[in-house]
Amino acid sequence: MPQSHAFSSDVAFTPAVKAIQARKGSRDRYAQMEEGGGWRTEIDENLTAFLAGQDSMFLATASANGQPYIQHRGGPKGFIRILDKNTLAFADYAGNRQYITQGNLSENPKANIFLMDYAHRRRVKIWGEARVIDDDPALLQSLMPRGYKARPEQAILFKISAWDTNCPQHIPQKFDAADVAAALAVRDARIAELESELASLKVQLSLPDGSG
Repeated sequence: MPQSHAFSSDVAFTPAVKAIQARKGSRDRYAQMEEGGGWRTEIDENLTAFLAGQDSMFLATASANGQPYIQHRGGPKGFIRILDKNTLAFADYAGNRQYITQGNLSENPKANIFLMDYAHRRRVKIWGEARVIDDDPALLQSLMPRGYKARPEQAILFKISAWDTNCPQHIPQKFDAADVAAALAVRDARIAELESELASLKVQLSLPDGSG
């Protein structure tokens, strides 16, 4: 985190942002948050557990002149790996070969990872700096999810400056298709079990007294 940052949240709360917060009445609340320790700067057990369940994320970068770009990245749950308490990494798969994210990072390393958990209505924002590693085959191979059919092209390392969570307000609740299918399979199996028991009871009730 740059030395000029008095608080971890200063990575996002610039003087312009704080001026608007003051004008709109939220600066005092965020000032109390800052004095209380501010946003987290290291990966803790809560973020570790959250990342382990994620199969999708958005990576935001910007060019040297500030033109923003957001790229989606996905993979099996846990494809975002933790290298140490401040560093995330993931394999960057071959795609449409536009290389906008890589170009942006070559001239402006500042980036943001945005993660959504629709099922539990949670979101996590991570600020930091990212860099592309395209000359370390061993690292790239270590980041590849086992059995995942994708062609890794490079690795991206993300050094965390700060991270924060959001309240669930306005997050629509959505469920992964595989999770829904699994829940329906359990329900259908239980229905089949109950129908079998019901059929057996009907047979028993239809028998003369004392028989069976």
